[in-house]
Amino acid sequence: MIAFPSGARVWLATGHTDMRKGFGSLALIVQEGFKRDPHAGDLWVFRGRRGDLIKLIWHDGDGACLFVKRLERGRFLWPSVADGVVTISAAQLTYLLSGIDWRMPQKTWRPTAAG
Repeated sequence: MIAFPSGARVWLATGHTDMRKGFGSLALIVQEGFKRDPHAGDLWVFRGRRGDLIKLIWHDGDGACLFVKRLERGRFLWPSVADGVVTISAAQLTYLLSGIDWRMPQKTWRPTAAG
């Protein structure tokens, strides 16, 4: 797993995105569509129409990074807002990348006594 800086904000581009796009085209969506700087060090996450593929772009100060993840089974849970962006925490991004419901993760049961 790539370690992202702790101060980086994570943005989900709501709706669906054409997954044929690369870093340049996705950065242009961030710049022109959302009126934000794609080179500011924030993480931008885009989901395809089927929901099993996401692309994450990030500019680390030295260059542009493009990460892609496809789930073998299931779909990435996504906000229902049609257009715009939603910000999530780094912990929620970890859940999202694992295919876990990042909106309400379930804590595991912990025993109260041994034996």
